Amino acid sequence: MLRVHFTPDDLARVRMAPQPDPLAETILSLHALQAADEHGVALSGWRERTRAGLVPTLRPLLELAPAGPGEYLPEVFTHAMTSTLAESIDHTWSLPRRQWTADLRATQQLRPRAPRWIHALHHGDREWGHLVREALPRYHAVAVAPYWAQLAAAAHSDRTRRAMTLVDAGVEGLLSTLHPGIRWAAPVLQIPCESDADLRLPGSGMLLVPTFFWPGPLALVDNADPERPLVLRYPVALELADYRAVWAPSAPAGPDSGLAALLGTTRARVLRAVEATASTSELARRTGTSDATASHHASVLRAAGLVTTRRNGSRVLHELTLLGRALLGAGTL
Repeated sequence: MLRVHFTPDDLARVRMAPQPDPLAETILSLHALQAADEHGVALSGWRERTRAGLVPTLRPLLELAPAGPGEYLPEVFTHAMTSTLAESIDHTWSLPRRQWTADLRATQQLRPRAPRWIHALHHGDREWGHLVREALPRYHAVAVAPYWAQLAAAAHSDRTRRAMTLVDAGVEGLLSTLHPGIRWAAPVLQIPCESDADLRLPGSGMLLVPTFFWPGPLALVDNADPERPLVLRYPVALELADYRAVWAPSAPAGPDSGLAALLGTTRARVLRAVEATASTSELARRTGTSDATASHHASVLRAAGLVTTRRNGSRVLHELTLLGRALLGAGTL
């Protein structure tokens, strides 16, 4: 069990990331691909499809995040917080040399039998650096990209729910409901961990990051700079139904693809149309649907707390709630 001790300053600096990082999810998926005993049947179909798409040039990546004895997630590849894979890769290769050196020391300690090429990569070897930079997007295209819209939508929905928990129950309520295995007993957050340790935060707080490909909470301390906020990745999928929603066919491409994956294409258009107050007939015109269809979807959104409806004379007007605006804003990331 990892016991994280918070100061008042740390509690005031708890933040939520807007979405998973594409590179971190790619690295975590490498581990999930090899850890057949984790996630159980939930990832069995994904594993089969991903393994079928692996070409020989991608197989060295499996050594970056192995499963089983000696497993260690290289911190330099889970350090970024950007919206695209290319930005995350650029960020990783722009990290100061001390970050790579610190990660190498951790690798040597936790994975003493790590392949020599991983050591060379951390030392800045150009050939291995080029190989990994080329392989990561190709692997991502097979294992993660086909499901990214649904994955991001699930994370946005989770973030919105947790934001409401923060409003209603404060930061302590947020921390106590992160995951069934996490326990909050002020001022200590207990996180399931293979080792038994205490971690005292220096007042820099904690960043909560949703993840899909890791089965439980994962606390990451910056090996090179302990003054940086603690990163706590927590799974957004806890049940088989959560995974099945992500394996559904991809949402249409576009700025609201995440919303479409979460709500359905027409309902996402209706929610977007309510961004400016609208009557039912205006909603129908904006979304290219009938009045009856627009009214039905507005009713569903109202029942979900995303839209409110009020009468203004003979007109019925639909408006976004704060929750609806939060979800709409997240869906455009």
